[in-house]
Amino acid sequence: MQKRKLGNQGLEVSALGFGCMGLNFLDGKGMEKNAAISLLRDAVERGINFYDTAEAYGPYTNEELVGEALKPYRDRVVIATKFGCKEASPAIGLDSRPETIRAVTDASLKRLKTDYIDLLYQHRVDPHVAIEEVAGTVKDLIQEGKVKYFGLSEASTKTIRKAHAVLPVSALQSEYSLFWRGPEVEIIPTLEELRIGFVPFSPLGKGFLTGAINTKLEAADRRNVLPRFTEENIKANLVLVEALSEIAREKKVTTGQLALAWLLAQKPWIVPIPGTTNLHRLAENIASVQVVLTPDELTKIGTTVDGITLTGNRYPEFLEKQIDKD
Repeated sequence: MQKRKLGNQGLEVSALGFGCMGLNFLDGKGMEKNAAISLLRDAVERGINFYDTAEAYGPYTNEELVGEALKPYRDRVVIATKFGCKEASPAIGLDSRPETIRAVTDASLKRLKTDYIDLLYQHRVDPHVAIEEVAGTVKDLIQEGKVKYFGLSEASTKTIRKAHAVLPVSALQSEYSLFWRGPEVEIIPTLEELRIGFVPFSPLGKGFLTGAINTKLEAADRRNVLPRFTEENIKANLVLVEALSEIAREKKVTTGQLALAWLLAQKPWIVPIPGTTNLHRLAENIASVQVVLTPDELTKIGTTVDGITLTGNRYPEFLEKQIDKD
């Protein structure tokens, strides 16, 4: 597995990470515990060393699962988790007060069965707490040895710059894929300027870019709250998958592999974190690291996507309001 650097502070991870949320949180079903542990351990053995979780996933149970699965490999893996949601629930609100950050960090350490967190993200920017105060609190946690590196999630360029001036930000985590290219306008140029790594979540468009979704979702699926995943919008947006599938067939790769390879080709400091509950998909994702897209192929993909108008917002209104746009 190839390695990539996130930021300029020494954090190095596998070129592809593993987004753990869906193991027991995303689709309303979740995996049986032992099966999920086995899948995570298999991922380690196949070369993935970067694992993303959060107290809000579950809440709490995802961290517990990750902690148990990765404990035997602790010296080989990089674990990222997050603070910033009130009572570990985005639906309730945001809370990045210093005392909350400290309490959440201590609780996460216990659930993750470790004495340090490699990468600690602010899950969402709290408009009621100055980002300088947040960065200062994480800086103290780093000095205490509880945290190694600092990250932000869904933060604006203004917030990134303010935080980075207090404590170097190693990584920004935000949605980015051929299903959502918003970060290309301002975020990516800012990260490049400041030498901050980029960790795209939902790099497969929450599963849409794999081609596995072509009708309405099951009632228990948490993606039902997302406007882009209404039955009407799924049908309308399938034109994107169909166009990418044609390019993928010419390349003799899957549509998902094409989407991941495209992301990896954008910048050498981009590390996508696709999630899966399937061993076959895990192997497929890992193989995408070896897919090399030529300049002509990248141009064709970009031109194809630019010519398609997607329908539906990323988030429902209450979550959209939590996105930092200052």
